[in-house]
Amino acid sequence: MIDKIKEHIAEIEKFTSDSKEAVESLRIKYLGKKGLLNDFFTEFKNVPNDQKKEFGQTINQLKTIATEKINKLKEAIEDKVDDKGGYGDLTRPGEPVELGSRHPISIVKNQIIDIFSRIGFNVSEGPEIEDDWHNFTALNLPEYHPARDMQDTFFIQTNPDILLRTHTSSVQVRYMEDNKPPIRTISPGRVYRNEAISARSHCFFHQIEGLYIDKNVSFADLKQTLQFFTTELFGKSKIRLRPSYFPFTEPSAELDVYWGLETEADYRITKGTGWLEIGGCGMVDPNVLTNCGIDPNEYSGFAFGVGIDRIAMLLHQITDIRLLSENDVRFLEQFKSAL
Repeated sequence: MIDKIKEHIAEIEKFTSDSKEAVESLRIKYLGKKGLLNDFFTEFKNVPNDQKKEFGQTINQLKTIATEKINKLKEAIEDKVDDKGGYGDLTRPGEPVELGSRHPISIVKNQIIDIFSRIGFNVSEGPEIEDDWHNFTALNLPEYHPARDMQDTFFIQTNPDILLRTHTSSVQVRYMEDNKPPIRTISPGRVYRNEAISARSHCFFHQIEGLYIDKNVSFADLKQTLQFFTTELFGKSKIRLRPSYFPFTEPSAELDVYWGLETEADYRITKGTGWLEIGGCGMVDPNVLTNCGIDPNEYSGFAFGVGIDRIAMLLHQITDIRLLSENDVRFLEQFKSAL
């Protein structure tokens, strides 16, 4: 019996074929439910005790050789089919490629950058981990200034002079320190404030702030710049500037755009007034210019800031700000057609 098994081993070792049917027949002959291997295992109980060890080892050898041979032949056949399919038939339809999508924050940020680049603004960036001077003191917010309480700040516990920036105005300070007027720059980036997370607010969000410093810059220049921006972004040409207070600008104003009252959603987002607040602005305070090494007697300028997240929610009718940071593929796939 052992000699008969060895004959089958020799037969398998000599076997070769590039036919899938022939290889499958070999598998059924030896490894199938009614194959020879099962027959030999059934015969094991009838083998004399002194031959059981050798008989069992020979059966296992047959099983191993048959399995390896069949797998090797199958792989060779599949590789040959893949090569032919990949390069032989050029009319075969291609594999579908899943396209990604831009994040709504990136979409709106790129739109705003494009608008301001058309009127000569460049892009400046700075660190998200900032020091007290660039985030507060240089912006006319000295220590113990009450306006600091307007922004709940994340400070680094081991060093109270280091913090997560609360606005991208810190980038403007760095830019003024390193560049001489005329200055015309916008600063997009992520900012952090210690606020409760809800559908309308988050502990981090995105801003774009603009700065223009030159000789004889007036509030009229600021208004005209913001008029161009809102018209290009929203298609709304009617704006208003309401008096406000910011420590680093004087005079200061809130920027509103007239959204209209054509739909129920318009009534909801404008609280029935038709006006929608989108940011703040003002003429750069002379103290800020002095802190940054610019002579306020020779130069003047304006600054403004808008929230990218809120604009993205407005333009794309997003009802929950948390969706912008959860990376839910079902949400992000809705923006595949956006630029």
